[in-house]
This record gives sequence, structure tokens and C-alpha cells, in this order.
Amino acid sequence: MDQRLQTVYSGQGAAGSLSAQRNRVLRNTYWLLALSLVPTVLGAWVGVSTGIVAAMGNGMAAIVFLVGAFGLMFAIEKTKDSAAGVGVLLAFTFFMGLMLSRLLAMVLGFSNGAQLVMLAFGGTAGVFLAVASLATVIKRDLSNMGKFLFVGVILLLVAGLVNLFVQSSALMMTLSVIAIGLFSAFMLYDIKRVIDGGETNYITATLAIYLDLYNIFQNLLALLGIFGGDRE
Repeated sequence: MDQRLQTVYSGQGAAGSLSAQRNRVLRNTYWLLALSLVPTVLGAWVGVSTGIVAAMGNGMAAIVFLVGAFGLMFAIEKTKDSAAGVGVLLAFTFFMGLMLSRLLAMVLGFSNGAQLVMLAFGGTAGVFLAVASLATVIKRDLSNMGKFLFVGVILLLVAGLVNLFVQSSALMMTLSVIAIGLFSAFMLYDIKRVIDGGETNYITATLAIYLDLYNIFQNLLALLGIFGGDRE
């Protein structure tokens, strides 16, 4: 009987330790995610103030974005198990804020631009709170969602590239709406992975959720600029 009780207690202790580890990863992820907003805002401010991204032109800006973003994400992957990974992640978020400055400058050119930016920020924060809350109550395993969401992102990128040549406003708005829904679902998937123990590195988890939020904010801001921008 004593041996049985010892086995039960041992199992309970292991489960408690695993739960504590998952909570720690989730807590660190949220803290680092909040911290990542600081260099993002700083990068956006530098970009808007200097106009450096707008001066590049569409083609060069696209090349710089692809090389910079994927290069820094590769560096994050290589350093994710060390303290240097936090620094590289924050450098990445500064870069992403810088690349967002072109859209921000366009929206801020409206007389109600500041209100639109704050509305987009509030809307993105609302989506995050709703999705994070939903992730804590869903008991179903969402691991199979990953492959379908990845395919959706690839199709979205292809459609976006096509629209560079087509220049269709209707298609751009449609893609923005789809992107908001797609990355909201991706955020649910990414947060649930941390909660379920599928992701144990908080730097990698932060990167994934940050990209979800970034894309939601960017597309929401674009839609608000199209429908709510006031030039008077």
C-alpha cells in the first residue's frame, strides 16, 4: 500500500512540476512580448521621423524586409537557448517597427491618423486578450491546425505578390480581412502550444505570437486607413 501511495504522490509531483514549467514559459513569453513593444515603437518612430523606408522605394524596401526579417529570425533560432536570444529578438522587433513606419506615415498623414493608429492598437490588444482567454479554456488539442494555417499563410503571400502587379484595391482589402482572421487563428494555435507544453522555449514562443500580433495590427491599420482615413 505504501508503495502504491508513493507512486501516486510521485505522479502528482511530476504533473505539478510539468504544469509549473508550462506556466513559467507562458509567463516569460508574455513578459518578453510586452517588452518587445518598446523597440517596435522606437523603430516605428525612427522610420516615420527619418522617412528612410519610404525613401527606399517598393522594390528595395521589399528586399530589405525579406533579407532583414529572415536573417534576424535565423539568428533568433540559433541563439534562442542563450541570453543573447533576447537581445536578437528585441533587435528584430526594432527592425519590424522600422519596416512598419511606411504604413504608419501614410495613416498619420490623415487628419485623424493618430486616432486610427490608436484604434488599430486597441483592436489588436482586444483580439489578443480574447484569443489568450479562449486558449486557456479550450481543452481540445489544436496541434493539427498548424499545417492548415501554414498553407493559408503561403496562399496569402502568393495572393499578395500577385496583387503587387494587379494593384486591385478590392483584392487588397479582401486579403487584409483574411489575414486578420488567419493570424488570429495562428495566435490561438501558438498560445495553446505553450499552454499544452508543445513549445518550451519562451523566446521562440514570443517570436511566433509577436508575428501574429504584428500582422493583425498591420492589416487592421491598413483597413482603417482605407475606410476611415480623413484627408480634410
